[in-house]
Amino acid sequence: MSAFASVTARRIAAATLTAGALVSVVTLPASAADHARPERPKVKISDVQYNSPGRDDHSNRSLNREWVEITNTTRRAVNLDGWTLRNEDGQTYTFNHYRLEGRATVRIHAGIGRDTDSDLYQDRRDYVWDNRSDTATLRNDRGRFIDNESWGHHRHGGGHGHGHGHGHGHR
Repeated sequence: MSAFASVTARRIAAATLTAGALVSVVTLPASAADHARPERPKVKISDVQYNSPGRDDHSNRSLNREWVEITNTTRRAVNLDGWTLRNEDGQTYTFNHYRLEGRATVRIHAGIGRDTDSDLYQDRRDYVWDNRSDTATLRNDRGRFIDNESWGHHRHGGGHGHGHGHGHGHR
């Protein structure tokens, strides 16, 4: 083998090794993406009925037609113990020993009732949500903001703020 052929062979070998190393580096992020992080819990306010249908007669039936729905959009259950749902006036409902199953929704009513997996009751004798404008804010057990829903002139909201509750005027 001549000196020229030897140098050429070494250059080809070096180029092949360099190309192989570059391909390895380029494919590394793709293989890392295959090991995606586990899904983080995603709980949201999915609907608000801030205006109970019919007359505002302060009956328990009327109070329980005022509600907020909370939905877990993941497959895993989320422990809501210590989480809070609050209006702008500071009226707060605290979840007590409640676990929201994956892909499930719970409805939190204003009035008095018997808690079930799909319906919780604040046990109040007055309306919670202002029909003209208010914001429902959901926080976790550490006080961190999770979501909110606003309606009326407060529709700017810090969360997704759909404002798709159904209105009438309590206050």
